[in-house]
Amino acid sequence: MSRILVTGADGFIGSHLTEMLLEKGHKVIALSQYNSFNNWGWLEGLQHPNLEIISGDVRDSHFCKHITKDIDIIFHLAALIAIPYSYVAPESYVDTNVKGTLNICQAAKENGVKRILVTSTSEVYGTAKYVPIDEKHPKQPQSPYSASKIGADAMAMSFYNAFSLPVVIVRPFNTYGPRQSARAIIPTIISQIANGAKEIKLGDLTPTRDFNFVKDTCRGFVELASCDAAIGQEVNIASNYEISMRDTLELIAKIMNSDVKFVEDEQRLRPANSEVFRLWGDNSKIKALTGFKPEYDIEAGLRKTIQWFSESKNLEKYKSTIYNV
Repeated sequence: MSRILVTGADGFIGSHLTEMLLEKGHKVIALSQYNSFNNWGWLEGLQHPNLEIISGDVRDSHFCKHITKDIDIIFHLAALIAIPYSYVAPESYVDTNVKGTLNICQAAKENGVKRILVTSTSEVYGTAKYVPIDEKHPKQPQSPYSASKIGADAMAMSFYNAFSLPVVIVRPFNTYGPRQSARAIIPTIISQIANGAKEIKLGDLTPTRDFNFVKDTCRGFVELASCDAAIGQEVNIASNYEISMRDTLELIAKIMNSDVKFVEDEQRLRPANSEVFRLWGDNSKIKALTGFKPEYDIEAGLRKTIQWFSESKNLEKYKSTIYNV
């Protein structure tokens, strides 16, 4: 049994990853961001004899040193991720994403952690210069968020190069599924249709994305954690498939038997040079390293996601009429 720390465990991907690690028999220390409500996000209600939930903040270096003692593996997912909010609060992204990653890496180095998987994002690539996008594709900081993640990745790799810290940069393409934040396009559509909306306000529907069901993304993390050849590498988790926003939304509407109309909302449009128009990830590297391949195609994953969002106890957690930045 490994002792595993998951930062950002209270979030969308982190909570699914925590569940998967517990199912595999590991002891999981799950970090939830400290708040005065003592709310554990998506970990609320999760109970398991091998689960310990702690509250804190990766922006504090002393705290990071404390929580990484006697840890074998770190899955570092804690981050600010919303792109629109990064336009208005970019300093927060540097503090959490860059400095937070620095703190975790420094603590891991001092405490002799055996493996640290740092979560990147396909947003670091920007709009594709070629497809499919492999790990050698140029980095293009088209938003303060993507810039902060490029910085975080570089900081983590510097600890591998300078101090031989066993780092793996895990780069998921567009993950979706149950519990995803309403700021993302798939939950936005599903929750509004489920609440009976006849018109849905959206941004640009022409960009393409490489969507990956959350259980596939988490499997990619787990498989990379046991792959020695991945240390010191940047590795995509991708489906090697692209679909436009419009086609995605039409597929959702079809599955949900809805005749909803899509209306462009100017406040949801990214600045012209910030929009990432094409993402299609090359997953040949993770296949070569681990044998990983996605188990869910887009329709199967959407059906699972729609089923979860359509349950009233889940849907009521979302403010579907409010645009979340």
